Amino acid sequence: MCIIFFKFDPRPVSKNAYRLILASNRDEFYSRPSKAADWWGSGKEILSGLDMEEGKEGGSWLGISKRGKLTALTNYLEHKQNPDALGRGFLVSNYLTENWDSFSYLRKVSSEGPQYNGFNLLTAEFRANEDTVCYYGNRGSPEPVRLKAAGIYGLSNSLLDTPWRKMQRGKQHFTSVVDKTLPPEGLVQELLQVLNDEELNTPDPMQESQGEGYSKDWLKVLSAVCVRAPSYGTRTNTIILIDSEDNVSFTERTMLNSDVTQWSTRSFQFKLQE
Repeated sequence: MCIIFFKFDPRPVSKNAYRLILASNRDEFYSRPSKAADWWGSGKEILSGLDMEEGKEGGSWLGISKRGKLTALTNYLEHKQNPDALGRGFLVSNYLTENWDSFSYLRKVSSEGPQYNGFNLLTAEFRANEDTVCYYGNRGSPEPVRLKAAGIYGLSNSLLDTPWRKMQRGKQHFTSVVDKTLPPEGLVQELLQVLNDEELNTPDPMQESQGEGYSKDWLKVLSAVCVRAPSYGTRTNTIILIDSEDNVSFTERTMLNSDVTQWSTRSFQFKLQE
């Protein structure tokens, strides 16, 4: 399912402030094959995890390039799924590899929206002269939007900033962390705590209404920021920090061997290139 919290501040006042703070969970079947985040693409300039499910190899859920392109995907909660729909993960990898700006890419994707099951897609560009974050959900407005205001946003498995209880709880915790003055390592550790909150947020009539057709027990499991079920749940946490001087910190904590007691954490630091 996945969940994303992010603070976008394209022109931070302080030199020590961040243009972007993003914290994300990937929820998936534990047994679904995938590669942990690493460099790939022409010139090894793209950093992301990769789906290795048969027929969907090379798709992703979140990634960033050295040239400042960033994108992240969540699925839209709905009971009816088209088994012949196109793989949503390629929306991420295609943006990172193709020569489209963030808004134009989403315009193109919006024209193809009916070919996919429900999704939400963020696309962004972090440049020396301008930062841009755009959003499109194929179960919402037919046109993508530019996020013009600096602020804190949340994206779960409904449209951007839909006030599900899990979204409100996670966003509140995320806000309390990013409002502190913390060194990068401390910020990452506290954001990981936000992402690993397993408290259930039920009842939630809004989530239950959208998830009509699923069992009440399953919707209850999905009501936590960190989803935990016997064979499905949160298996990757990702934190991305972009500061005012083009420095990027990318931290991924990922489950090993489909075992909720085994985790590996890797960090990547690099500078954006023009």
